[in-house]
Amino acid sequence: MSVKKYLVVSPHESEFPSPITFRKGAPLVVGEEYEGSEGWDNWFLCSTPGQEPGWVPGQIIERLDGTAGRALDDYTARELDVQEGEVLIGTRALNGWLWCEKSNGSASGWVPLENLKEIPE
Repeated sequence: MSVKKYLVVSPHESEFPSPITFRKGAPLVVGEEYEGSEGWDNWFLCSTPGQEPGWVPGQIIERLDGTAGRALDDYTARELDVQEGEVLIGTRALNGWLWCEKSNGSASGWVPLENLKEIPE
């Protein structure tokens, strides 16, 4: 896993207060693929019992039959609220988003890559 520092160049605020969260092996119902001008490819609107639907990267969905799927990894769609000028630690990039942790360790979540600039070592 590559760990790098990033500067927030544009703020981001989550629009999803109840992100889908599941463990490896969880059953998924796979819905529509995300379509937008941002270039966020390979995201699917999925649901799992007891939760609101949420966006899941295609890389962690095992397709079974029709709309049935299974989680290949633990996952949460939690987005990280960030302000311009903050420094984040990024660990995993997927489909235009980066899993980040605030430098003080207080919170973690997904942030759009377009809102970040890598800080050279």
